[in-house]
Amino acid sequence: MHLDLHAGDNAAELTAEACVVGGGVAGITTARRLLELGWSVVLLESGGLDYEPATAALNAGENIGETYYDLEDARLRFFGGTTAIWGGRVAELDPIDLERRDWAPHTGWPIAWRDLEAYYRPARRMFGVAEEAAAAADLLAAGAAPPALDPSRLELGVWSFDRKFNRFVFAECRDLIAHPRCRIVTHATVTEIELDSGGQQVAGLKVASLSGRRLTVRARAYVLAAGGMENPRLLLASRSVAQAGIGNGHDQVGRYFMEHPHARGGRVLGRGVWSLLRAFGRTHRLGAQELAGLIKPSAALQAEKEILNSSLTIAARQPAGSAEAWGMATYNRIKHNVAPTRGGRAVWMVTKTAARWAQQRIDPARPWLLHQLGLRDVALVVRAEQAPNPESRVLLTDRTDPLGVPRVALDWRMTELDVRSVAVLVETLDAELRRLGMGRIDVPDWLGDPAGGWRTDPLISAHPIGGYHHMGTTRMSADPRSGVVDPHGQVHGVANLFVVGSSVFPTSGWANPTLTIAALALRTADRIEGRAAAFRAA
Repeated sequence: MHLDLHAGDNAAELTAEACVVGGGVAGITTARRLLELGWSVVLLESGGLDYEPATAALNAGENIGETYYDLEDARLRFFGGTTAIWGGRVAELDPIDLERRDWAPHTGWPIAWRDLEAYYRPARRMFGVAEEAAAAADLLAAGAAPPALDPSRLELGVWSFDRKFNRFVFAECRDLIAHPRCRIVTHATVTEIELDSGGQQVAGLKVASLSGRRLTVRARAYVLAAGGMENPRLLLASRSVAQAGIGNGHDQVGRYFMEHPHARGGRVLGRGVWSLLRAFGRTHRLGAQELAGLIKPSAALQAEKEILNSSLTIAARQPAGSAEAWGMATYNRIKHNVAPTRGGRAVWMVTKTAARWAQQRIDPARPWLLHQLGLRDVALVVRAEQAPNPESRVLLTDRTDPLGVPRVALDWRMTELDVRSVAVLVETLDAELRRLGMGRIDVPDWLGDPAGGWRTDPLISAHPIGGYHHMGTTRMSADPRSGVVDPHGQVHGVANLFVVGSSVFPTSGWANPTLTIAALALRTADRIEGRAAAFRAA
């Protein structure tokens, strides 16, 4: 059933066994799994069924750290969330991403690789990709022919692609809409999580719409699935009982904000550019699978050089400092000037599909020719892991939005380790290309000065700053002194409140987060089911 709070479709109070806050991939996955397990669910979505400027403005905030995207546009607030325009990249974390790395402070997950791996297979089915993660052998089978890098130094990573761009929009969630135990409420923004007098249970949620209508939701279990900025925002803003914010007794909520920062890692010079473009400059087909390769440091190299698990790929890009080419300028005008409404997203999808069609049929001949003419560099496109840093954080400001919720400020901070990790990766690739007789890397100056900070490049990607991946702000930990939720996603000290999404990631690795978000959502839903008897008793 679908209710619209803006239109007053509902009663003043709704009850269910579970209430899920957020209608993106994390919330939809959690709701589906709880319904499978026999729960009744209220799914709250702050936005409507499509982009609306007034609702999007609830995202607005301040950037007070590293340069970042305008916060109003950094995530989408309507049913389906930011996955309505995602690039479809599906990848698993590496086992080392979950390990404690002595050279990288605050690393280590409180769960083992096997705990996560068990949920990757069902999560992969959700995205229509093969149940087994693609490997370097699959790239070879697809004809990619990557260079024979020393696997003790560098490894090949692989993305699979889900090309159903609209997989989580409202029209594709008919199973939820028709389910007799599910009520979806749109235009329903949670303004406060109400605790009981002892602060150890959630008693209910205060919900409001921009039309002025109000709602209270009461459930046995509550799940926050509102993203890496809104999850901490809501916890910090709920101060009626917990004066520092819920789950924030040790000042951990909002800290450890991480992105996958993008950068230009240099350019390839020499005879190997054609084969490198052929291997990495386009996607490859293997049966029904669409794959793309990347280069990452081996676990041994990470330990030896004490670096992070960053990655890079190789693609034709305009030389640094040149004027933006008309094709990229046109794409960016579409991206920035066309609102992400259903129609705007359709234009974006057509543009992306046409570009991919041309790429698969023309590349690498086109970029190689442009390179030969001096119009393109064969560039290293960096997609890095960021070290978890408690000073990189989401904060509340003294300004409020129209619903009375404090607005956020993002104090994004990078570290020398972030830069040095990319520098070592690039230097190692340079050594490997020289060994193979394929050329060398012209390394940019910024990688030689880690203390000088991170450097973005507007010409390296359509998203030059980062991947719009907001991670770490309600991190998972065994101890409430070092995180916000326990290994199953339960907020420390609050028995019936859970968080799902990339905000619970203690580290980020190189992999795009969507697959891991879905896997952890399934795991948390199963944990809620495992505690069903305790919730009913309470």
